[in-house]
Amino acid sequence: MKPPKLRLKLTFDSGLTVGPGKADLLQGIAADGSISAAGRRMKMSYKRAWMLVEEMNAAFAAPLVESSRGGASGGGARLTEAGEAVLAHYRKLEAIALTQGANEIAGITGLLKHDSD
Repeated sequence: MKPPKLRLKLTFDSGLTVGPGKADLLQGIAADGSISAAGRRMKMSYKRAWMLVEEMNAAFAAPLVESSRGGASGGGARLTEAGEAVLAHYRKLEAIALTQGANEIAGITGLLKHDSD
């Protein structure tokens, strides 16, 4: 049996949520240098990807993503220092939850109904 996936979602008093989708979008922007390319990789519309970036940029003290318009030079996007920090903290929190929660995850897994039951 494969281990379960952990989907960590943080909900702040402001109403902002940061979960696997936004983290993956930030990671895609860092890798691709493009909001639209990161969205396409996630099978997300350009409009939805931009909306999520704008939501995150507005919620944090400093923007997480900087973008430049297209044109002859092509435009693009990159994570700011704050964006890199948010992504790193989120990924570290995921790793901590998986390692520190391994016994509890195994306990819950052991209580599942098995196909042969």
